[in-house]
Amino acid sequence: MTGLAVRVSDVTKRFAEHVAVDRMSFEVPRGVVYGVLGPNGAGKSTTLRMLNDIIAPDGGEIRILDQYRPGREAAPHIGYLPEERGLYPKMRVIDMLSFMGELRGLSGRDAKARAAKWLERLGLTAWTKNKVQDLSKGMQQKVQFASALIHEPELVILDEPWSGLDPINAEVLREVVAEQKAAGRTILFSTHQMEQAEKICDEVCIIARGKKVLEGRLIEIKRAAQKDGLVALGFAGETARARAETVLADASLIAAQRPPRPGDTADVEIELAAGATPERLLAALVEAKAPLSRFEVVVPTLHQIFVERVGAENAAVAVRTGEAA
Repeated sequence: MTGLAVRVSDVTKRFAEHVAVDRMSFEVPRGVVYGVLGPNGAGKSTTLRMLNDIIAPDGGEIRILDQYRPGREAAPHIGYLPEERGLYPKMRVIDMLSFMGELRGLSGRDAKARAAKWLERLGLTAWTKNKVQDLSKGMQQKVQFASALIHEPELVILDEPWSGLDPINAEVLREVVAEQKAAGRTILFSTHQMEQAEKICDEVCIIARGKKVLEGRLIEIKRAAQKDGLVALGFAGETARARAETVLADASLIAAQRPPRPGDTADVEIELAAGATPERLLAALVEAKAPLSRFEVVVPTLHQIFVERVGAENAAVAVRTGEAA
């Protein structure tokens, strides 16, 4: 599959004195799962709203599926799950979904048939005839999710799709996203939940305070972070730990020692010195006759990469000042 699903070029959006999106550029290939990641207030929802022509950029250019500007021509090719839910609480669940399908151009019969299939897929068949207001927040989220997919769009845009979902239903949505990708569709979503993004993304764009911080294929980003030189060690008893002390004191090998990450079973985490390699460290430990129960080159999590690149202050909550209502 060739071409781009989305191209954002030098896009800026201001609200009064506040710059919500600052000269943002990124490209989303077709057929991938792409995450726009960042803390609350980073500009994620603003960016997705511009893709959907809900608000217009103040500068720059957006192209959808290589040819469309955001708006009426692009809309039939997009499925959109907004951050703010837009369901009609007094409607029956099946009628709500069928109505959304008809709004997207489906016949009444096709809309109802697809709605029934989606309710079955998402485990909501028993709630078909209930009113939307009878559903829990998580179940309503799944109905809204189905409404974004019912017309089988080429591009699926999801704004904070895991909001309000328990772990079981979050896994169901991840499975459906994987199914949509397998069907050849492109999924673009925003989230501040790095653990969800890490499980499903092919590519990511991390933003903070309206600016792009990091972009690329997730596997390549993690490989690059792995080169920073962290090794988790587990020693086969206290004797092994004692024999390793000389090696761990070697400044040509070890830059720093730190406790293992919370929940980790390692005895210590090692930061290698500049120019040192895991192979040299392992050889030195073998020579010192320090038996190991574990020797692992640490691959940072996406959350750890996010905090490192964005900074702890920006990774919390971006401050909005002067934004118009």
